[in-house]
Amino acid sequence: MPSPRPFGLTVGPLPYWWPRAATIAFYADVADGPADTVVLGETVCSRRHEFKLADWLAMAVELASAGKQVVLATQALVTSEAELRTLRQVCEQDHFAVEAGDASALAVLGRAQAARRGRPPFVVGPHINVYSRAALEEVAPLGAATWVPPLELPLDAVARVNPPADRVRGPAGPVVTEAFAFGRMPLAFSARCFTARHHRLKKDECDFRCRDDADGLLLLTTEGRPFLVLNGIQTQSAALHCLIGARPALQAAGVTRLRLSPCSRGFTRVLALFDGVFNGDAAADAALAELQSLGLPGALVDGFARRRAGMQTLSA
Repeated sequence: MPSPRPFGLTVGPLPYWWPRAATIAFYADVADGPADTVVLGETVCSRRHEFKLADWLAMAVELASAGKQVVLATQALVTSEAELRTLRQVCEQDHFAVEAGDASALAVLGRAQAARRGRPPFVVGPHINVYSRAALEEVAPLGAATWVPPLELPLDAVARVNPPADRVRGPAGPVVTEAFAFGRMPLAFSARCFTARHHRLKKDECDFRCRDDADGLLLLTTEGRPFLVLNGIQTQSAALHCLIGARPALQAAGVTRLRLSPCSRGFTRVLALFDGVFNGDAAADAALAELQSLGLPGALVDGFARRRAGMQTLSA
């Protein structure tokens, strides 16, 4: 999405199941914050029913009235006809842009774009397998305006897929590259609910235990080191991917938007620090030091961006 600032800031979809009041309070803070774009919707598990589609749409209207660009997300793994119906409802509405979570969303969005002119262009989400320029050139004509590269794609590879001097073009113009710049990395999805299995429950009788873990359920190695996080059917990294010190590399890769994934502690300050570094004159070293003092739910890493192991600690 276009932004008058050097770097646009996007609040990614909420990956966890928070109580309704906590979710509303979180987005009230986001409405007052520096992010210009907010991605809304359930991307992990349709059984999480604190917010239904009508509630997300109402939230979208409120955030839009606060001056935010709103994008509606679809699930990354669609496993039932009911989930497919919801996906179609999201993709076929005309009021807000949509982020495609999987190939089925791409198909529905492509048909909707072809059927009706003037629809908002969509976002190619990080779970779509776009690892090459040829792949991006295949999906862009369907109506894509923004591409969020997969998490494990290093920045030098991102530059080759959509270089700043020769961007892939979609119907709305050159495709914008938005990098995942902060948060626990979404690594995998499965039809099986690992949170339910951890509690020795069946997926369809899970007692909604993921509500107990505001930032997911932490797993440790046999040596006692944080390793992974269980979040329903999603597996995340225990550490938080953080590119606050990577401005030159991001610029060289043609990145003009940064995605920050929500967490339960310190997120409002995280947004302010990223805005200060990328859209102001704040020093990255000082911002990193403050991030490390906020009590965030994990260590800060940036290995994937530098073609290293994803768990490698921050280079700055």
